[in-house]
Amino acid sequence: MIELVTVMSIVAILTMIGIPSYRYVTNTNRIASEDNGLLGDLQFARAEAIKEGQTVSVCVSSDGATCLANDTNWHKGWIVFSDPNGNATVDAGTDTVLRVQLPFGGTDTFVASNNASAISFNREGFAAGLANGTLITLHAAPVDNSSTRCLSVSLVGLMAIQTYGNNGCT
Repeated sequence: MIELVTVMSIVAILTMIGIPSYRYVTNTNRIASEDNGLLGDLQFARAEAIKEGQTVSVCVSSDGATCLANDTNWHKGWIVFSDPNGNATVDAGTDTVLRVQLPFGGTDTFVASNNASAISFNREGFAAGLANGTLITLHAAPVDNSSTRCLSVSLVGLMAIQTYGNNGCT
């Protein structure tokens, strides 16, 4: 009986130590997956624009078919589409949706700076229409510095995931 109680105590202690570590690992993997999803689709859009020789855009979309104008909440989902006229909206008959990302299932937020509800890449691979580039910040719930990542997009089409520190994203 004493051995059973001792074993149960050891298992309880190890469980109490392991659960926070498991939660951290699952949060980190979820955040990385969400960030890498948008990064991959932006890189795909840039590559398609260069390959096809025409503008390709990525915009916030909750239905997978149309863009949400002036909505910077990328956690609602997004679409990648050919955009020959470069107006960052899906025009029936001329634009083709290439990829669709469904909205995030949890409470994570993915919000862009500079009112960037769409990012377009021209045939040279440059990000068109962004004043000084943009920074899309992912906050996991609950919000803290260790669960925040930023995706930066520069005018020349350079994209990078940054970690969040005391002075913001670096």
